[in-house]
Amino acid sequence: MICKRRRGFFLEIGLLFAACAGAFAQDQPVPTPAPVPQDTQQRQNPPAPKKGEQNPAEEAARKTAGATKKLGEITLEKVRDWESGWLTGPYVGRERERVTLTGRQREQIYLQQTFAAPSDYFKRMFSAGIDQWRESPPQWNEHWSGYGDRFASREGQFIAANTLANLGNAALRYEPRYDQCRCTGFRLRTRHAILRSFLTYDQSESTLRPQWALYGGAFGGGMISAAWKPHPQNVFADGGWGVLGQAGYGTLLNFFTEFAGDINRKLGARRLGKSPP
Repeated sequence: MICKRRRGFFLEIGLLFAACAGAFAQDQPVPTPAPVPQDTQQRQNPPAPKKGEQNPAEEAARKTAGATKKLGEITLEKVRDWESGWLTGPYVGRERERVTLTGRQREQIYLQQTFAAPSDYFKRMFSAGIDQWRESPPQWNEHWSGYGDRFASREGQFIAANTLANLGNAALRYEPRYDQCRCTGFRLRTRHAILRSFLTYDQSESTLRPQWALYGGAFGGGMISAAWKPHPQNVFADGGWGVLGQAGYGTLLNFFTEFAGDINRKLGARRLGKSPP
């Protein structure tokens, strides 16, 4: 029964898109060609250039095509340039020294990690999709409105968790960023990415400490999310799921950030001279 409802949900989506496309096509009026004055015809169809002369229209088209191609190359390069922090968020590159952050820098990192990193939005969309498939919570329906409720719930939980984590890191003077391993070899770098999901540097930027603030924030965000979910809710269970989610997603993001440069080179994107702050 559940599978049938789920198939029905996705079938409704497909039918909705098809109906919208058909209605749009049917609603478009068929234009009636109007008579074109003779002088307009002459402007629209200028005489062919003499031998040796360059056609202005062809020259303009050539310049436009060149500019479009260059813009496309720049855009693709920016999209593939994960090392700039566009997708991974702020981190410390292996070629940079770790320095103690100021309050202003912590504020900027918090805003970028919470609202500007596309990877976090992808995570919430994916998590909301899993919740939709699991029908969790069951009081929310299986259609778009239910998915919207689940996405908003995940968004609120993430903002609460990240806010608590950053406040805790600021109070403890802990490092909130991932730092790439200065080692070589896939195994050592993977080990570094996993360990840094549970350990971070203190104010000295040389001594590792447990990620108390990060997981405390994840637990608190999970408990807070129970406030807007349908009752009954187990706030401690929601907090525990928040901790497990942070451990899994944090490790995956660290791995991705660690090997972003290698992926860049495989795709042929340029390597930046400097890493993001």
